[in-house]
Amino acid sequence: MKATWWVERIRTIPDYPVPGVLFRDLTPLWKDPAAFAAAQSQLVERVRGLDFDLVAAVEARGFIFAAPLALSLGRGFVPLRKPGKLPADVVEVEYELEYGVGRLQMHRDAVSPGQRVLVVDDLLATGGTSLGCARLIEQLGGEVAAFAYVVELGSLGGRARLRDYRVESLVVL
Repeated sequence: MKATWWVERIRTIPDYPVPGVLFRDLTPLWKDPAAFAAAQSQLVERVRGLDFDLVAAVEARGFIFAAPLALSLGRGFVPLRKPGKLPADVVEVEYELEYGVGRLQMHRDAVSPGQRVLVVDDLLATGGTSLGCARLIEQLGGEVAAFAYVVELGSLGGRARLRDYRVESLVVL
C-alpha cells in the first residue's frame, strides 16, 4: 500500500452537523496541493484496472474527486444531486444518513441499461448515501461496478451494508 501521509491533513470536528457525530473534514487536504494530488493520484491508481463506463458522484464533496478521476481515465461523469438542481427529467430516491434522511436525483438519461458505473465519494460512513446511489443507477438498468472512497470510517459499518458491491477505500479510520 502506498504511503498515505496526506491523511494528516484530514481534521476531525466533533458534534457536526449534529451532536454525537465526528465529522471528517477534508478541506485542509484540498488546500494542500501536494496532499490533494497524492490522494487523487492514489484513487485513480486504485480504480484504473476496474471495468466501468461512467463515474458517478454525490454533490458536493464527491464531485471534487470524481470529476478529475473521470477525466484522467477517459470516462464520462454523472452528477447525483439534491432535489431541484437538475434541469431535465429525473429519477429520485430517498436514503438514510447517519443523522437523518436525504434525497438524491439523477437525470433519467444519465445511465443506459447495461452500463457499468463507478461511484466515487470522499468518505464512506454508514453506507446509506451509497445505497441510494446504487438504487438510482439500478433503477435505470445500470450496474454498480464498484464504490471508491478516499476515507472509510470503519466503525460505522458502511462496508457491511455494501456487502453486495465491490468497495475500494484508500484509508480506513
